[in-house]
Amino acid sequence: MLEILANSLPQLAEGLKTTIGLTVLSLILGTILGIFLAVIRIYGKFPLPYLIIFYERVFRGIPLIVIFFLFYFGLSLQIGLNIDPFTAAIFGLGLRGAAYQAQIFRSAINSIPEGQMVAARSLGMSKLSAIRNIILPQMLRLSVPGWSNEFTIVLKDTSIAFSIGVIELMRQGRYIYVNNPDYVLPVFLFIALIYFIMVISANKTLSYLEKKYKMSGFEIGVER
Repeated sequence: MLEILANSLPQLAEGLKTTIGLTVLSLILGTILGIFLAVIRIYGKFPLPYLIIFYERVFRGIPLIVIFFLFYFGLSLQIGLNIDPFTAAIFGLGLRGAAYQAQIFRSAINSIPEGQMVAARSLGMSKLSAIRNIILPQMLRLSVPGWSNEFTIVLKDTSIAFSIGVIELMRQGRYIYVNNPDYVLPVFLFIALIYFIMVISANKTLSYLEKKYKMSGFEIGVER
């Protein structure tokens, strides 16, 4: 058994690279879009906040595997857009993640006293400048706990990309156990251990960042 696992390490390493790439790229997309959605929902003019609420509810209400199928089989095979499985998975994870991250960032913005925006405007700053220089830096620091949870969720959800043919860690595991059917349990236990180590390492790192950038004495403002 140990020999099979040792011989499978190069395959699992390739799958791990794909899993990490999928996690990082989808988180970048989800974070950027999530910040934009949160800011527009709070400070945007009608009807933009309602359109964002609709977007959030749609993507939070559809199972991730269905989103994958819509992006890959729907756009690529049905409509004819040339989207490979990896790209489809990035868009699926990123757009679904943005719907959740928008809530994290919106809660962080709502916890910042509204008087800070009023003070900034009274000093002659435009709303956009106040958001960029005063609101967003505080929002990012306050969002670390919620964002770290989203990070671990996205990392684990990359395994569902197996369903549309992305050759990530889970699919590499399948290739291994197909050739060694007597070792299904050890192979997937080893893969589970890899995920566990990645999640624990990420949580430890983000917990350190949370403590380092914690805003001591910060009081929760009234939600608006």
